[in-house]
Order: sequence, then C-alpha cells, then structure tokens
Amino acid sequence: MDRREFLSATAVGTIATTLPNVVVADTPGFASPKEAMKGPREKMLFVTCTYANTGIDKPDYLAVVDADPESKMYSRVVHRLSMPKLGDELHHYGWNICSSCHGKPGDRRYLIVPGLKSSRIHIIDAKDPLNLKMHKVIDPETIAKVADLSAPHTVHCLPSGEVMISMLGNAKGDAPGGFLLLNDKFEPTGRWEKDAKGMNFNYDFWYHPRRNVMVSSEWAAPKTFAPGPNFDDVKAGKYGHSIQFWDWKEKKIVGSSDLGANSVPLEVRFAHDPDKSHGFVGTALGSAIWRIGQHDDQKRWGAEMVIELAPIKNEKFPGGQVPALVSDILVSMDDRYLYVAAWLHGEVRQYDITDSAKPKLTGTIQLGGLTREPGKLKGKELTGGPQMLQLSLDGKRLYVTNSLFSTWDNTFYPAIGKQGSWLVQVDCDIEKGGLKLNEKFLVDFGKEPDGPSRAHEVRYPGGDCTSDIFS
Repeated sequence: MDRREFLSATAVGTIATTLPNVVVADTPGFASPKEAMKGPREKMLFVTCTYANTGIDKPDYLAVVDADPESKMYSRVVHRLSMPKLGDELHHYGWNICSSCHGKPGDRRYLIVPGLKSSRIHIIDAKDPLNLKMHKVIDPETIAKVADLSAPHTVHCLPSGEVMISMLGNAKGDAPGGFLLLNDKFEPTGRWEKDAKGMNFNYDFWYHPRRNVMVSSEWAAPKTFAPGPNFDDVKAGKYGHSIQFWDWKEKKIVGSSDLGANSVPLEVRFAHDPDKSHGFVGTALGSAIWRIGQHDDQKRWGAEMVIELAPIKNEKFPGGQVPALVSDILVSMDDRYLYVAAWLHGEVRQYDITDSAKPKLTGTIQLGGLTREPGKLKGKELTGGPQMLQLSLDGKRLYVTNSLFSTWDNTFYPAIGKQGSWLVQVDCDIEKGGLKLNEKFLVDFGKEPDGPSRAHEVRYPGGDCTSDIFS
C-alpha cells in the first residue's frame, strides 16, 4: 500500500483515537495580545487547498493537519472537507468571531471560506476540527443581487458581530469592488462602505477601532489577475499602487498614499496592541515594506518605506532582474517581529521592529526561489518559494506554504501544479532573533488521495496572528 492509498483508507474515526481531544473554545478570542501569547499551543492547523489549474477535476477542500509533536499523526493531513462544487479556488478565509468581540456573547466556531474564482462563500462549522461540516453556502448570484460584488478575498469579523469581506470586483469582474457584510446568520446584507470615491482597486484590509481607521490595499480587477500575470497590464496601470485610509465610523475614504508606480500593495498588518497606531503593508512588485502611521500631530495618516529588497539580476526574466515579490507579511503577537515572504527570491525574513520606523534584519531562511535550485526536506523538493505565513501565538513557530494563485504559480513555478504544495515549519528564535527549518515537520500535498493540490492559507482553531484584531 503506497502513501496515497494509506491516506485514502484511513478513516477519520480511527485517526481521532490517536489525537488529543481538540475542540474550538466557546470564548470569543482573547482579552489582549499578552493573553493570546499565553494561549495553548496549536495542535491542529486548517489549510485551504485547491485543484485549480492542476488538471485534476476535483473540488477544493479544507485540510486539517496534526501539528502536535506528541501525536502519532504529527505532520499529516488527518481530515478533509471537500467543497460541494468544482472551481472555487479557495484562497483566504477567516472566523465568524474573534478577539474584537471578546467579552460579548458568541462562539468562535464558523469558518468563512470564500472561493476567489467562483465567488461562492462557504460557512463551515469547525467546532470539531476532526469532523468539519458544511453549514451553509452563499451563491454568487445572491451576492451579485444584494451588493453587485464578486471575488471575495480577506475575511474579518467585526466588533458588531458581523463579518466583512473584501471583494475585488463587481458582479462582472471589474474594479474596484468593495466590502461585503454578512449578518450573524451569514446572510449578505449589502456593502459596508458609504463612499468609495478614490478607490481604484481592492485587496486586503485591516481596521483599528481605537484610531477610527481602516486601511485597504490594491491588487487588480478579477478580469486582470485571474488569467495570470501580464507585464503589459502592469505597464498599462491595471494593477494597484496605493493604499486607502478610511474613516471607520463614517465608512468613507479620507486619505490615500501612493506607494509608487507598479508597486502592487498587498497584505496589511497593524500592530496587535490596540494602543499602538502603526502598521505595515508589503508591496509585491515594489518588493518593499511600508510603515503606516499618523503624521501632523496624529491627524493625517500616511506611509513611509522602511524596507526595500533589491532585485536579483537574471537575463531570462522580463526586465533582466527578478523582484523579491513580497507576497505576505506578518506581525508577531507581541509586536516585536515582522516576518516577510519574498516569493520569487525564495526567502523568509525576520525583522526586529521594536523601533517600527527602523526595522532590523535578525534572521533569514532560504526556501526555494526562482533563481536557485530547490532544496529538499524528507525527500520532498521544495519547489516554488515561501508564499503564505502563519505564526504561533507565542511567536516560536512559523508555518509556510508555497502557492500564491494557480495561474500565477503556473507562470513562475509550474512544478507546483504537478508536484503539489508543501507546508513547512520554521523555528523562530524570539530572544536573539534567527530562523531555522524544523526538519521533523513537512506536509507534502503532492501525496493527497485525489492527487497533488495547492495549499495556501493556514489558521488555527484557537485564533492566530492574522485573524485576531483587538479593539
């Protein structure tokens, strides 16, 4: 029996007997970042997986990975929930409730899992991680009718108990998109924004209630990014280059920062301490990190570049050089470290941001890359580069996947579609700084029962460093 047959034949009930009893807590999040850091170690990981553009005609699925080093099933996929239809391209996702609702009635129980390509939104009951259940599916026709939106991306729960999702296009797939609201019954109720004048594209967002601000970033219209990267589109101005500052209460844009032509700002992360007012945004093609903060005696919001990654010369790449392509960034729960994924350079970087205006490089690790031969771990070729990041609450374990978006994978790293993704763990030195690959942990998505799949975002049952916002 080969590994695929073994995984196919292993029943969830059998697996459950070898795993600790892991059930999602009934309390909605944590009272503070310090409390979150004292939370229990993650023993289960959720991972979105897709068969988009792999040649495998199977539905996408949410995988559950055993991350307990004391378990016999450590570093294996122990459960999967398939989506009801084909063609979703599962990407980012989030919770129905998080630390922004701490102290209020509620239960961090449901995962909101959109299909970026299908515009379907899946509501998954994750009370028992080993027995995930599909609670509800919101179809794209309903979303189009209620809000004229498509291509759901970032999911954040709100202090009101609602869920907000950034939508990258209108129902026809044109920019700029907007923000969809779901009520506590997971019914789409319309758009969040009242005035989006000045918004050209949409992508990620993060809100900061104490500062009455939300920051959103820009990728491109679904019609533009879905077929794959086209550098003529970049030159034609079809990709974003600005971040927008919103009045959180008034739900309108009050300012904007241009981060440079063709920069493509993606992930937005604020400091977790709600008393702090700074954050960061990473630019993909700009290959830089910008610090977000208040200026003019705390009245005007703006951004300043604090990190820039130099391109690598390569005559085979358009323009003769390979950009780092910053695909993800993450702030540790104690706000001390910033982690940066440079997808095309194949590098994860760790910066000490004790002085947020002057990040200090404290660690790097090489995981693939476009200009280097891929390394191996447990016989698995680490094809591609580090794409999505998730950090343990105590800051000691960084989980990394390698798939960005199927058509983009196929352009830069076509082997991902044939070999499947990987999920690795990087051990983080939080005292002196430094990164080291954990050689005991590897999830090889090339050995999945239905064939190699692409793995994207990681979350934990008890909350993590990119879904919890403290108000």
